Amino acid sequence: MADWQLIIIGGGLSGLAAGIRAARFGLKPLIVEQHSLPGGLNSYYLRQGHLLETGLHAMTNFAPPGLKHAPLNRLFRQLQLSRKEFTTHEQLESEVIFPGISLRFSNDLNLLIEEIAAHFPLAADRFRSLVREVDAYDPFAERPWQSARAFLRSRLAEPLLEDMLLLPLMVYGNAEEDDMDIGQFAIMFRAVFLEGFFRPAGTIKNLLDMLLAQYKAFGGEIRFRAPVAHILTDGGTVRGISLQSGEELFADAVLSTAGIPGTAEMSGWPLEAGRYTGKMSFMESISLVPELHLPPERSGKTIIFYSLKQRLAYHRPSGPIDPSWGVICFPDHFQGLAQSGPAQVRVTNAANYDLWRQADEAEYRRLKTDCGQQSAAAVRQLLGDYSRDAVYQDSFTPLTIERFTGKCAGAVYGSPVKIKSGKTPWPNLFIAGTDQGYLGIVGAMLSGVTIVNQHLLK
Repeated sequence: MADWQLIIIGGGLSGLAAGIRAARFGLKPLIVEQHSLPGGLNSYYLRQGHLLETGLHAMTNFAPPGLKHAPLNRLFRQLQLSRKEFTTHEQLESEVIFPGISLRFSNDLNLLIEEIAAHFPLAADRFRSLVREVDAYDPFAERPWQSARAFLRSRLAEPLLEDMLLLPLMVYGNAEEDDMDIGQFAIMFRAVFLEGFFRPAGTIKNLLDMLLAQYKAFGGEIRFRAPVAHILTDGGTVRGISLQSGEELFADAVLSTAGIPGTAEMSGWPLEAGRYTGKMSFMESISLVPELHLPPERSGKTIIFYSLKQRLAYHRPSGPIDPSWGVICFPDHFQGLAQSGPAQVRVTNAANYDLWRQADEAEYRRLKTDCGQQSAAAVRQLLGDYSRDAVYQDSFTPLTIERFTGKCAGAVYGSPVKIKSGKTPWPNLFIAGTDQGYLGIVGAMLSGVTIVNQHLLK
């Protein structure tokens, strides 16, 4: 007899949302999380009395409470949480910078349209038509893979504008190198440009505490420090899991948020070698600065997406990191946020997992120092010497990502091949999260909800 009706592998955002949805409708779920805190990479730690977030720059898919069909509000209804009581802070203004040109955007699409009209006048009307086309596109319809770059080129005929639009979308949610599927492009275009960035009040800890409290209020159980060794199969079905401690737990169904390669390794699911292993991983450096002095043209920015080269090189770098492009986030620069304590600056650059994996302990520490300096040197070209008086600096690497998310090769956005149905070779084993095709914090939670709705509540 099964101990639970549903076991969820992973206490990240998709796992928590799946658990809430299942428990709300009377299923008996258990979440097993390998670490001592929920959230996966979207978690937190304390240093020198400061709470530092490990994944959250900003949330995408902003919507005011009144928009009934917006993904954020639909998510809150599914989880029976009050959207009106969920305080949000919208971005101030963000910017995409390439050599000699920049585009500003905010949660008001008109700013981006005005910027494109000013810098790419021949593409202004074409961009408006593209917005309408993307807004009507169904990204979850079953279609063969189609190139987003080819789509943009045929609509805009502006290679530089193509790269400038793709950089925020790719770095916020693309597991592929150099290009992305048009369905994934449509998801991210809506999330970033049509809906926009925001932060919840407080920190990621407040959001996780709210989700965990809701899960427990519906009767859900969670175990921390419970890494999974195997998914137990019996003929044509899954019957539960075994923990690394040797304990076996049985369930009617299992939902894994460990990604396709991780789920395959635990279950014996045969996969085509290399096809489902993502190559896009990142290093992120965090600096706490007593006072942040920015050039006037960069002041008041929430996120800066930059490329120091004329063309975007969105692929695994040949060296440990590629500082020539990346993301600079100011977590204090959102509407209505009052800064308390040192300012925080977070810089993210593409990284080569294999080179970090091969390093011994001493070499790993050296790489962190050297790559942090390379990243800071690149960013100084845009911000000046922002980190000179930093009171604290730290970084996480592809190995950190792999450790805290379980994602193979530290690929933040998982497999370049998505399974939109969430189905596996076993009728009662499902995947949720990035490898189902939903990305970002709102997307991850919607993924967990969607799988429960489609496969477990029928």
